[in-house]
Amino acid sequence: MRRTLFHFVAAVSMAAVGMVSAVQAGTITFGSGGNTFSMEFVTIGNPGNADDTTGNPNPAGKVDYAYQMGKYEVSEDMIDKYNANFGKERGLVITKDSRGANKPATGVSWNEAARFVNWLNTSTGGSAAYKLIGANQNIALLWTASDTLDYDATNPYRSRRANYVLPSMDEWYKAAFYNPATETYSDFPNGSDTAPTAVASGTEANTAVYRQHVAQGPADITAAGGLSPYGIMGLGGNVSEWEESAFDTNNSSGSSFRGIRGGSWSNSSFFLSSSARLSRNPANESADFGFRVASLYSSAAAVPEPGSFVVLTLLGISGAAYRRRKRK
Repeated sequence: MRRTLFHFVAAVSMAAVGMVSAVQAGTITFGSGGNTFSMEFVTIGNPGNADDTTGNPNPAGKVDYAYQMGKYEVSEDMIDKYNANFGKERGLVITKDSRGANKPATGVSWNEAARFVNWLNTSTGGSAAYKLIGANQNIALLWTASDTLDYDATNPYRSRRANYVLPSMDEWYKAAFYNPATETYSDFPNGSDTAPTAVASGTEANTAVYRQHVAQGPADITAAGGLSPYGIMGLGGNVSEWEESAFDTNNSSGSSFRGIRGGSWSNSSFFLSSSARLSRNPANESADFGFRVASLYSSAAAVPEPGSFVVLTLLGISGAAYRRRKRK
């Protein structure tokens, strides 16, 4: 009996861990009815990696937890469906450029991107990542110690209860420039110190969408060049992307200028590199700025021990059942 129970608990434990992993990674669907869309997330592992000391800022890239990064930039279609699900009803429509459903959403301010991320959290039963106020939720405040459930002294921008967030400076930098196979950094998001080949669109390895005519515009989010070593598209070129972090990295004011990274379709290779980081007002809406979403489901803060609660509960139930059977 003891052997059978052990095998049962082991099998249930593995199944529980599998269920949690399925929630943490992969493709997540948001919205409802005819206005649903999916976002694919890629695991950024190697927690506790060393900082890079060659890029900008310096140091950068050390992240002490596993997390997820959106494989693709946020598209116009995703913003349209946010507007249909929530924005129009609440008077919180996000405005953007209109190039096509699968084009990256540009002309979106940091404040609007934060509003979109808040909805990803609240529409799936979670808590808002960012403290936004004002008639259009276009003013960002810091979480403070009085916000006991949300406040994190190390990053007052981000609620510690959030599942979906804008990537911080370090999260973005690591996803773009760290190679998990070699545990080293590269100068470009193709895993090399040599710039990728410039293309107008496509998915071939070691390519990126840059050095194109301004009038061309960005490629579709799923055709924005080759993948990074972690398997993420468009971290170099296509459109520049908002970081969550203030440009000075202090995150000490809601109005602080935010970091922008990655370069756009019309930029030179320098703007794709780890040395290039721009600064913009969070209210700025530029035709070559977009964003992507990160997920903290797999971080230690969000899931202290994957499946442990389920497994321990099942262990307790199984143990109680075993004791009852022995007494009979």
